Amino acid sequence: MSDGWDWRELSPLALAFIGDAVWEIWVRNHVLRQGVRRPDMLHKRSSRYVRATAQAQIVQHMFDSLTAEEQGMVKRGRNAKPAHTRKNTDVLDYRHSTGFETLIGYLYGSEQTERLEEVCRAALTIIDREEENRSNGR
Repeated sequence: MSDGWDWRELSPLALAFIGDAVWEIWVRNHVLRQGVRRPDMLHKRSSRYVRATAQAQIVQHMFDSLTAEEQGMVKRGRNAKPAHTRKNTDVLDYRHSTGFETLIGYLYGSEQTERLEEVCRAALTIIDREEENRSNGR
């Protein structure tokens, strides 16, 4: 994003807007690498990673391992006042998921590619483990 504008000027919700798109690409790539090819299954599998409850779990698991600056971005996103929330989503989960997306947008916008990859890989692993535990009855 070095095309002449300063990513730090973006609001947390604008960063979350970018972060949502970046995370979606990571998720779709991950699902395809798992061998999923049918369109209905692509959507079903992807939704496990992008729903607010999953992103809230990611924040809960990762928060302490984030840098102070990254934690600050999560908090900025979490505390932002969205114009609307999803009707079927817990408000706290929605706010935490916005914090996660803000972090992803921040890492992308500040061109911290290596750290973005670390965070996204760890986030995918968290959800994969949660799904595995759920399917094993844990």
